Amino acid sequence: MENFGAAWAMMGVAFGFHVVDEAATDFLASYNPIARRIRSRLGGLPFPPVFTFWPWFLGLLAVTAIQLGLTPLAYAHVAWLVPVAIAFSLINIGNGLLHIVAAIRLRRRVPGVISAPFLLAAALWLLYAALRLK
Repeated sequence: MENFGAAWAMMGVAFGFHVVDEAATDFLASYNPIARRIRSRLGGLPFPPVFTFWPWFLGLLAVTAIQLGLTPLAYAHVAWLVPVAIAFSLINIGNGLLHIVAAIRLRRRVPGVISAPFLLAAALWLLYAALRLK
């Protein structure tokens, strides 16, 4: 379970699966109205972002491709990849937990919840493997 390269590769696969899960279940139809409500409460601050499908989907696919493309460097234990792995894993721990908590709270299947446990497990493994290298 300590292999940084394997954990990095699994994170890429889980992230890609999660992107496809969100796209297939119309995640933006749930996300964008929430983002707009938050923006209105923040007085027009352009955060959080609101997305249209293709830029959002292609952007996340690009992140997935880059992440998977860096897998050989993870197997080589390239030092600068460790803080990247820590940040990426923490973001995805939060992401996975948000999907799971939302599904529990709303008592229904929410977009992205099918892949969320895999994303969470992969992110926890990557965080563990990255912290072992520090």
